[in-house]
Amino acid sequence: MTAKRSRFFVLLLLIVGGVGALVWWLGQPTPVAVKVAEVNRGNVQDTVANTRAGTIKACRRAGVSPSVSGQIDGLPVTEGDVVKRGDLLMALWNEDIQAQYQLAQSEAVAAESRAAQACVRAEVAQREAERQRKLVQQRLGSEETADRADGESRAQQAACKAAQASTQVSQSQLDVVRAAMSKTRLTAPFDGVVAEVNGEVGEIVTPSPVGIPTPPAIDLMDITCLYVSAPIDEVDAPRIRLQMPANISLDAFQGKIFPGSVRRIAPYVTEVEKQARTVDVEVDFDCPEDCLGMLPGYSADIEIILDERIDVARIPTEAVLEGSRVLLLNADSLLEERTVELGLSNWAWSEVSAGLQPGEQVVVSVERDGVEVGATATVEADD
Repeated sequence: MTAKRSRFFVLLLLIVGGVGALVWWLGQPTPVAVKVAEVNRGNVQDTVANTRAGTIKACRRAGVSPSVSGQIDGLPVTEGDVVKRGDLLMALWNEDIQAQYQLAQSEAVAAESRAAQACVRAEVAQREAERQRKLVQQRLGSEETADRADGESRAQQAACKAAQASTQVSQSQLDVVRAAMSKTRLTAPFDGVVAEVNGEVGEIVTPSPVGIPTPPAIDLMDITCLYVSAPIDEVDAPRIRLQMPANISLDAFQGKIFPGSVRRIAPYVTEVEKQARTVDVEVDFDCPEDCLGMLPGYSADIEIILDERIDVARIPTEAVLEGSRVLLLNADSLLEERTVELGLSNWAWSEVSAGLQPGEQVVVSVERDGVEVGATATVEADD
């Protein structure tokens, strides 16, 4: 009986121990899965970005229209055509002005002929007056005849000058008609690409009334020079200076960053919405060849670099809690809190001046349930 009781007690102790171990194991907290990032070294920038999408614009863009009303008689360009300065873009019907021009040309030729005739007569009259004066000196002619010849000479010289002035008047009239004719021909003010044509042959075009904008007849742009215009919040605008470096990103060129520099800061605030007042900032592309393939009108974002730290300790900004605190995963797989000193910061990285060492792991998934000081955690595998 003694041996049986001993075995019974041993079995009972084993059962009680197993149940106790099971209860202890079930009572242990479930580790929370977290994402971590190691403290590393790299560059950190202090930047400001646009509040709404910016736009790619051409350095030179002109909406040109004829300065007079008329019927379109010729339209030698279409959208997408490349033109040179002075090329004809649109011609209005001007046969009436051409007739006036031909008439003015004829009148100018006639005026020149009349001037030549008058001046020849003035030369003949002058020689006659000189001859009569010599005869008087030789006592072979009368003083009265000589005076009459002098008067005739002066009269003919005045007629010559009047005819020459009439020639200048005719030439000025010809210039007036030529200027009127030039108003019926719309030419390119610079080299560029025709972006839009508003009108067809046979239609009537009229200049825009004062204060009432209308679409231009030809929209011409120079796409060899592009820049970005984007709104910056009024709070950030005072920190921006001309020539500051900037990063440019476009939806049309995903994953590519273009270097740029600030070319202009608007001297006024734009009030698109009362609670969202902005300042327009323009940024040039530092490498003009980067603009190849870009089109004005593309949406773009700018990130202006106010300051930069090179090769400093940094952590993802999403790991920073209020009060410059971070959560670390220690060697015992427990989460502990630490207060750190931060330097420059942006949406991606924050500089760590003190409080962390390279290689330490900080938690970036700080918003997950169960992520708190003292919790047991496991590192979630990357996808």
